[in-house]
Amino acid sequence: MSTRSGLEVAGLRFSETELRDLLIAWLALGVAFAVFFEGGGVAAVTGLLSPTGVLLLVVSLLTAGVAFLLHEVAHKVVAVRYGQIAEFRADRGMLFLAVMSAMIGFIFAAPGAVHHRGRLTAEEHGHIALAGPAVNVALGVVFLPAFAAGLAVSSPLLALIGARGVAINLFLAAFNLIPYGPLDGKTVVGWSKPVWAVSFAVSAAATVGFLMAGGAAYAL
Repeated sequence: MSTRSGLEVAGLRFSETELRDLLIAWLALGVAFAVFFEGGGVAAVTGLLSPTGVLLLVVSLLTAGVAFLLHEVAHKVVAVRYGQIAEFRADRGMLFLAVMSAMIGFIFAAPGAVHHRGRLTAEEHGHIALAGPAVNVALGVVFLPAFAAGLAVSSPLLALIGARGVAINLFLAAFNLIPYGPLDGKTVVGWSKPVWAVSFAVSAAATVGFLMAGGAAYAL
């Protein structure tokens, strides 16, 4: 449902500023990952301007873009459930860095964060932090049938979407659960070390397992 100053979906309100920042982050990450998967450099940018390149950009928006977008929305959903005022804000400097790093052949993506205020327990903080990686693992499972279907019907495009969707989401979950700095893992460890250990082990093992089982050949 639209409101005068934003959008409300299933009781969750997004301000105009938040919607704008989510859109900017989604588009910037789509471009960054498309450039990265094309090998970086001017040639990658030039290639993305071709009809095939536009298709690859769409693939990145549907995989990497959605992975990061729903990761942040998951943090917001749980924060609001605990009575927080929560909104996503894009970090334009980090988004620029993501695109520039992709240009030179590697990628570092930190699109922004959900900022929330209000009193919370350590457990509630842990639940909010864990929500993002949990959604990424779920998305990895969702993309898996697309990958299998692409192989079954010999569709390179469907296999590419499925493989990248699985790989990016599982990697994003595992990476964010590293207990360091501003990553989600540090907050989860502060709440429950056993929950963190199981969550990290599952996401890391799933990432390595998928890539070693042949997923890397289709995702890269």
